[in-house]
Amino acid sequence: MAKITLKGNPIHTIGELPDIGTQAPDFKLTATDLSTKTLSDFEGSKLVLNIFPSLDTPTCAASVRRFNELATKLKNTKVLAISKDLPFAHARFCTSEGIENVIDLSGFKCTSSFGKDYGIEIIDGPLAELFSRAVIIIDENGKIVYTQQVPEIVDEPKYEDVLNALK
Repeated sequence: MAKITLKGNPIHTIGELPDIGTQAPDFKLTATDLSTKTLSDFEGSKLVLNIFPSLDTPTCAASVRRFNELATKLKNTKVLAISKDLPFAHARFCTSEGIENVIDLSGFKCTSSFGKDYGIEIIDGPLAELFSRAVIIIDENGKIVYTQQVPEIVDEPKYEDVLNALK
């Protein structure tokens, strides 16, 4: 269980991020067109999983904007913006913000084990059952090559570390 904070107050996740070098757990997440996306849908591409609690917070919105900007410079890499927001909220946000370079995915369905499998589901505090802020990079072969659990939810990820891990 990861110990993180929300404005300095301790909260916890259900587990730890996957170990580097391990096979990425498969997932079923919902796209903005309500289709189901799985890890195999992105086979052959590097993936940056930008995981966050909700688009309706300033930090989460900022991270999606920043990753949208960075995605234009990444070769053979797809950036997935993942939260438990409804797919309609993802679509609304991206349309209003001009976000075109990330793929929005929702873990809102109760049948999704994404939060548990990736160790990012928050288990206590006011954000319980949402996802923590984390970045995970998966290589073209489905292996975890980088993880970043952001220790304070209101902070943005360390983007430079993510870019360095993609080199």
